[in-house]
Amino acid sequence: MSKRPESETRGEFAAGLRDGVAIGLGYLSVSFAFGVAAVRAGVPLWAAVVVSMTNLTSAGQLAGLSVIAACGPFVELILTQLVINLRYALMSLSLSQKLAPSVTDGQRLLIAFGNTDEIFAVSSGRDRPVTARYFAGLLTLPWICWTLGTLLGAAANRVLPASVLEALGIAIYGMLIAVVLPAARRDRAVAMVVAAAVVLSCAFAWVPGLKTVSAGFAVIICGVAASVLGAVLRPVEE
Repeated sequence: MSKRPESETRGEFAAGLRDGVAIGLGYLSVSFAFGVAAVRAGVPLWAAVVVSMTNLTSAGQLAGLSVIAACGPFVELILTQLVINLRYALMSLSLSQKLAPSVTDGQRLLIAFGNTDEIFAVSSGRDRPVTARYFAGLLTLPWICWTLGTLLGAAANRVLPASVLEALGIAIYGMLIAVVLPAARRDRAVAMVVAAAVVLSCAFAWVPGLKTVSAGFAVIICGVAASVLGAVLRPVEE
């Protein structure tokens, strides 16, 4: 197998860095809302920052925050993250087909850590193989902004008025809605799954008996049940 010319690999990190600017700016605002929500839920500032440094999953972090705030058991936290973040395993399998032959096993671990929805979309859409240098550049700004935004949001609880904090506390939910709605509008099957999850979630919030189920297990049940319903009623054609 011949090596690629040095001229082709030069500037890979810079190219990734450039492609990650828009993602980083988006992550800054979302993680700011997470930082606000984390501290308001009783998580120390340093712990909220460590969570964002070691995780790049907005929906997973938000669901985990609910379990942590309710002092839920570790098994509930683990199952919640497994259900919500299972898509990353599929995305990583897909992205592995685009990786350059020079990518080592250790570098694949880094790529798996940073393979978020947005980073996956940019990497998959690239017109050439994804090198380790390119992915490192692509991940740099999103990771920095995700961590920095959490720090700023957590620190803002000490200086911003209560009315502003209340508004920022629901901003992350708005972000999740913005992620789901475009896909639901394009695909009726996705819309059906989303509607089923909403109905089940309302049932766990208001129906006597179901209200006693913890937030983490409610998320697990809603996610799995809605997905199974979608797979049965609207299976993906081969």
